[in-house]
Amino acid sequence: MRDPRITMRVFIGVLLAANLVMAILAFKPFGGSADDLARQQAARQAELDALNSRIRATRQLVDKVQVARKAGDEFLAKYFMDRASTTSDLLTELQRISTESGVTAGPDSFQQDDIEGSDTMHMLKMQVGCEGSYQSLAKFVNLLDKSPRFLIIENMHANSVQNGQKVNVSFKVDAFVKDASGDGL
Repeated sequence: MRDPRITMRVFIGVLLAANLVMAILAFKPFGGSADDLARQQAARQAELDALNSRIRATRQLVDKVQVARKAGDEFLAKYFMDRASTTSDLLTELQRISTESGVTAGPDSFQQDDIEGSDTMHMLKMQVGCEGSYQSLAKFVNLLDKSPRFLIIENMHANSVQNGQKVNVSFKVDAFVKDASGDGL
């Protein structure tokens, strides 16, 4: 190390290595060039916009689900009958419709079935017999269809009696019951 030539050669080698390192950093920065950084920023911004759009769509979906849930609850409250008063409510409704339409109500029977997939909702199947003129039975069907209760006429069978002046009809009507307690029927 006492020879100045060797010291200068080492010093020039160190300067050359430093120049090479600086040239690499100048021409290819490790963080990327300005264009690379701009492209990365644009890509990240596009990704952020897509995620924000997905969040807005998800929020709209959540809002729609909440509206649907509220409408479903209102439908159940309005059209499904409570377990405790189902039979009496249906008999009262059928009596009102019979009286209003002018038919003579005959025998009736009830059968309760569970609705698959639900612990709190059940279907009540009724077999109802009526007798009256064709016009009064048509009015009975119309009033039954427009009843504030959610009643479904599953089928009906008609037979003519008394020289065709009266018609005897047997209806199979379905109604729905909600069991708020979850105990079952």
